[in-house]
Amino acid sequence: MKAAFHYLAARPDVDPKHIGSIGWSMGGRFAIRLATHEPRLAAAVVNYGMPSTNPIEIQKINAQVLGHWGALDRGVPLGKVRVFEKVMKTLNKSINMKIYTGAGHSFENPSNKRGYRAEAATDAWCRTLAFLTKVIKSKNRKFDCGGTATREGSRRGRSDMSRLVSDDKTRSKGA
Repeated sequence: MKAAFHYLAARPDVDPKHIGSIGWSMGGRFAIRLATHEPRLAAAVVNYGMPSTNPIEIQKINAQVLGHWGALDRGVPLGKVRVFEKVMKTLNKSINMKIYTGAGHSFENPSNKRGYRAEAATDAWCRTLAFLTKVIKSKNRKFDCGGTATREGSRRGRSDMSRLVSDDKTRSKGA
C-alpha cells in the first residue's frame, strides 16, 4: 500500500495532497493501516475492516477517516469499533462513522447473498462518494445518489480488497 501511495505521489498528473485509501473487510484494515503509516494520506475509507484500538497507532493518523460497520458483524466486534471512535475523537482526529442496524460483515457486497443489505450498501456508497469528493477535492467527478447508486458496476465481484483513489488532473470531465 505504501508503494502504491509513493507511486501515485510521484506521478506528475497526481496531486500528492489528494490521495486516499479505501477498502472492504481485510482491505478496510489495510486502508486504516496505511493511514497509520503514511502521514501524507488525505483520506481513508474503512468498510467493515478491523480498526486499531491502540492510541499510539491512532495518534499517527493524519487522514480524515470515514467508516462503515454492521451492528451484527461477528468478525469485527462493535466494541472495538466504538473504542476506535472514542480514541479518534479523544485525540481530535477526523472520524465520521456509521454503524448499520441489521447489517453484518460484507453487507455492501451483492455477492453476499444472505448478508447483502441494498439500502445500507447504497447509503454507505453515497457517503463514500460524498466524503471522497469533499476530502480529495475532486473537481472532475460528479455523482448522483438519488437512492439508486450502487458499487456493483464500479468494482469487481470479489472486491473485498483495498485500492487507492486519487484526483487525477488529466482525466476528462465527467470521469
